[in-house]
Amino acid sequence: MAFKIASSPHATVHTKTHQVMQRVALCTLPGVAAQWYFFGWGNLVQIALAIAVAISVEALFMVARGRPVTSAIGDYSAMLTGLLLGICMPSLAPWWIVVLGSLFAIAVAKQLYGGLGQNLFNPAMVAYVALLISFPVQMTAWIPPQALAANTLELGDTIRMIFLGSNSLELSISQLTVGIDGITMATPLDTLKTDLTLGLTAGESFAKPIFADQLGIGWAWVNAGFLLGGLIMLQQKLIRWHIPVAVLLALGLSAILGTMLYPDGTGGLMFHWLSGATMFGAFFIATDPVTAATSPRGRLIFGAVIGVLVYTIRSFGGYPDAFAFAVLLANMCAPMIDHYTRPRTYGHGSR
Repeated sequence: MAFKIASSPHATVHTKTHQVMQRVALCTLPGVAAQWYFFGWGNLVQIALAIAVAISVEALFMVARGRPVTSAIGDYSAMLTGLLLGICMPSLAPWWIVVLGSLFAIAVAKQLYGGLGQNLFNPAMVAYVALLISFPVQMTAWIPPQALAANTLELGDTIRMIFLGSNSLELSISQLTVGIDGITMATPLDTLKTDLTLGLTAGESFAKPIFADQLGIGWAWVNAGFLLGGLIMLQQKLIRWHIPVAVLLALGLSAILGTMLYPDGTGGLMFHWLSGATMFGAFFIATDPVTAATSPRGRLIFGAVIGVLVYTIRSFGGYPDAFAFAVLLANMCAPMIDHYTRPRTYGHGSR
């Protein structure tokens, strides 16, 4: 009998790689729809651009390496990388930022390691961190939810803003990030972190318009959308429960402990669960089968490491969200986690 040995990603269901990638992409739709509803057309444009560039770069590398282009593009891994990166991008980030990120994700974080199944780090998160460090102003220019925005853009003006840096309303990016109260707005995590640095208490920060019941307006629904998509992936057995559950439990326990020790200096459990990239990261990023731990016990440890790192960086580090950094640090630990948690062959002791 002949056996076929293949590289990761491995799945326990009898589904081909391209089908898994397609279904994961479809499961992002509830979260993407929430992004569009609360923050306008920008993210949809960024997603489309990131996917187009990622697929094009993948095809160019296949041609350069003398490999079939159709099969490489047909596995939809480049499409999914572009999709995940586009979801993370600020709505009105300049087009060249997205192009650079998609190029870096495919060319450096994926193809230079050998292609699908060989990369050590999540390509989308490597690109996002590279962009965040290199272009901090553009990567932190988040617009307020449409309900709180002083100015909003239609699709045509959004496209012009991204590609030309101007729009028919003659509004600058700084004007578009201003809320109805005339104050430049940031993400809920960034707002809380800045206010605490300025000496305000968490309660005083949560009194600002961007918060409703101590949850960020719009952001809570975006996280709820990605949670729904993540639950669908679990139901379809596209991912296993260990990593997302461990991430959320570790983050939640850290938030509860932080609130008990310093109630005026941190956000609570639901704030951390429903802010930033929590649900998106827990279900769609941390569960990457190539770069995560592989054994059930290893996945639990891997997820817990991410959850603790997210809370630690959010509370004490320089970046308000921290999910990308936490995932990359956990990717570094994955081989060691696998080494100590892999099941032993029956009849053989540890070495």
